[in-house]
This record gives sequence, C-alpha cells and structure tokens, in this order.
Amino acid sequence: MNPQLVFVHGRSQEHRDAVSLKQEWISAFRKGLAKSRRQIPIPEKDIRFPYYGQTLFDLVSDVPADQVAEVVVRGAVADAQQRAFMQAVLDEVREKAGIDDAKVQHVIGSSVMQRSLQNKKWVLGILRAIDTYVPSASGAAIATATYDVYQYLRNPGIRDAIDSGVRQVLDSELPKVVVAHSLGTIVAYNLFRRDGEKSGWNVSLFMTLGSPLGISVIKQSLAPIQRPQFVGKWVNALDPADVVALFPLDKMHFTVRPPIENLKHVRNRTENRQASSDISTTRRSPIGSTMRWYVASKHLVRRSCRVNGAMTR
Repeated sequence: MNPQLVFVHGRSQEHRDAVSLKQEWISAFRKGLAKSRRQIPIPEKDIRFPYYGQTLFDLVSDVPADQVAEVVVRGAVADAQQRAFMQAVLDEVREKAGIDDAKVQHVIGSSVMQRSLQNKKWVLGILRAIDTYVPSASGAAIATATYDVYQYLRNPGIRDAIDSGVRQVLDSELPKVVVAHSLGTIVAYNLFRRDGEKSGWNVSLFMTLGSPLGISVIKQSLAPIQRPQFVGKWVNALDPADVVALFPLDKMHFTVRPPIENLKHVRNRTENRQASSDISTTRRSPIGSTMRWYVASKHLVRRSCRVNGAMTR
C-alpha cells in the first residue's frame, strides 16, 4: 500500500481552484526533486490536498491590508485580546529587525505619546517602519497574516471549520509525509498534538515551511509544546528574510525532544518589496509564490529524499 503525501497550504489562497492549486504544489515539488534526479513514485491520487482557503476567507471578515490598523484599533471584533496578540507579534518583529521607538517616530514624522495598539497612528508607524527598515518585508502582509492566525487560534468556529477538512485527510493509519506552509504549519501541528496520537496517525516525515510556530504568543496559544510521538522526522525550512516565519524552530524558540532539524539556507526569490505595494489595497499576498520557492528548494527536497526513501526514487 502506497504512503500518502499530504500538502497543507497557508493563508491567502481564497478564490482559487483546489485542483489547480494542488497541481502548483505538485509541480513545485517535482521541480525540486528533479534537481536531485528524483521523482515522486506514487500516483497523484495518493497526494492529498485539503483546501480550506475559501473557508478561511469566508469566515474571516474581508479586511483590506491598508485598513488592518483601523480594524485592530477600533474594529468590531478588535477586543483587548486581539490587540494584545497583534502587539506581541509586532514587538517580536521589531526586536529582531532592530526597529526601536526612535525609528518608528522618525517614520511617523511627529511625536506620539501613546505607543500602543490603541493608537492608530502608532500602529501605522510600526507597519511603515517595517517597510522602511526590513528589506523585502511588508508590514501590511505581517499584519494581515497575524490577523488570520489570531482568528484560527482564538475563534473556535473558524478553527473547527478548517480542522475538520484537514483532519479528514490525516485521519487514517496509512503512513504519510506531511508538507505544510505558513498558517498550514499551525493547523497541522495543532491537529497532530490534539488528535494524532489517539487516532493512530503515522507521519514518517513532517516538513514545515516558513512556519511562525516559533513566535512566542503563538506558542503560548498552543501550549504545552510537545513533539508528537508518531512523527518520525521533523524538518523545518525557513528563509532568513521571511519575517512571517521570524525564528527557526530550535531549542531557543521551540524546544522539543528530539530536536527539529532546521534548514536556514533556503532563499526565496519572491520580491516582497514589490508585493507590499500590491497588497496595499487587497488581502492577496505573495504567499503562493513564496510557497513554490520553498517546496522547490533543492536543499529541502534532498533532505526529504534522505529521510524518506519510500516516497522518492
């Protein structure tokens, strides 16, 4: 019986055809395998692609990226917990990027006394400082991604709707390789830790791409952090310039035993600086093209070949 290959996509995949999106993932994976003169030996019917992009979009209010700050400050669902979540993520991004209050003030161009998410001007200043001081980064993209992650983690209705579709694909004892990207890594890990052991899941390789699991407030939402016992090898790939991923899943940021193998030399060729201008009037982002560079990474695919010989030849 063939093992299954499961792709779990991230956010910003609404208004897409699930079949064509699955083909994009397969094509990118094949491209990476070809660099090592390998191929996928299983038929496409054994490659599973649970699509929840439209579900996420329909359940989360459609907020244009240039209005995210307004929603966080005074939107209908912008409660204290949501503001605190956004504040925590932005603070970690600022700290890693070396953006202090003086740089935010410089971008704003005037003095701001209230330096919190209660102040729309200060929020916009942080997002613009990220655009200014972090190469190939977009403050708006970070804000919209954080907004969607919060909705998944803290809104049971949204979480259950997404989980039910992904769970159907994972819910068997067949051996699997699971490849997840961005928000998809949170969805997959959450299902693993909650349902995997009792359901008898068997994951020989878990590959996380551009994962935000190392961000403190996200870890706190998923506590206690444990490595699923049914997962054989866990490989995490990140581009150091990917500010959504932010941290490697290492002993400092995601302590589990045995430790996760981190591939830190992936380089995506997506021009996020250009995408930041495109995203100013829409929630669409370059997540899809970023995913393709991750999945097609020669280093990542080589590791998957080495770890899971049954999946490639």
